[in-house]
Amino acid sequence: MIAIDLGSNTIRFIEYDGVGWGKSFEKIVKTAEALYQTHQIGDPAVQRIIEAIREAQKKFDFTLHDVVGVTTAAMRLATNAGSVLEAIYDATGIRFTVIDAADEAKWTLRAVQYRLHNLEIEPSSFILADIGGGSTELIRFEKGKVKAVSLNIGIVTMSESSDTTELLEEKIHSFRNEIRRNITPPANFSLVLTAGTPTTIAAYLLGMDYASYDPGRINGFRLSLVDCFRVYDELLQMDEHTRTRYVGIGRERLIVAGILMVTSIYSALGIDDAIVVDDGLREGVALAYFDHQAL
Repeated sequence: MIAIDLGSNTIRFIEYDGVGWGKSFEKIVKTAEALYQTHQIGDPAVQRIIEAIREAQKKFDFTLHDVVGVTTAAMRLATNAGSVLEAIYDATGIRFTVIDAADEAKWTLRAVQYRLHNLEIEPSSFILADIGGGSTELIRFEKGKVKAVSLNIGIVTMSESSDTTELLEEKIHSFRNEIRRNITPPANFSLVLTAGTPTTIAAYLLGMDYASYDPGRINGFRLSLVDCFRVYDELLQMDEHTRTRYVGIGRERLIVAGILMVTSIYSALGIDDAIVVDDGLREGVALAYFDHQAL
């Protein structure tokens, strides 16, 4: 089967046969561009999504697989989500289901636990943070018990709602307080980070750029708070062309807000080290498909 996660910033595809992972592909489509101001998905974003799917259809044989597509915060928030998804279906034949925050958290957690198990890293208690483009999912796992919280702020909406450095600092402070209000860390917990910002930081520290990104080297990487700030400072000092090489086209400005959001999570939880995992919602959807969970 092919699982597709249409996020608020990136669309991600992966093949899975129930035993091993096949080809994968992702592309930045900026689904949530201008969503904060207009409450709608714009036509340019729709065209970028359609073009990315058509590019993926050249890499995968969609006729040989069941295809399960899900979409998240941007479509949950957009007033025109229905017409946008119909336009994508008409152009590509791919039907997306808008999933709620609870399912998003459940399937992301499933993927991360699968990866941690394979890495032989199995903390009894952890907090999983998934910073998306339009929302941030926080999942508290303690000895088999799960509590999930979805905050309606992601790297795209954070960046677009912060026109000045002062406003960004204010929004980051508010984000940190929201985490503290909504999640109480368990005793002796680990922090696990997934999604584009922490994986980009880890890749940079490992000497990779966007073109040479290798998820196999990312999974299990230990990311310190000190290194987050170091990467933040170094990226800010780069010219835009060089920064694009490391973070990808369309993420040059977003990465600033993204790294500050990551460091806010460390600060809010009182921790200075985290485990980075590349696997996320698309892998969780694929695993759930073979677990025979409702999709």
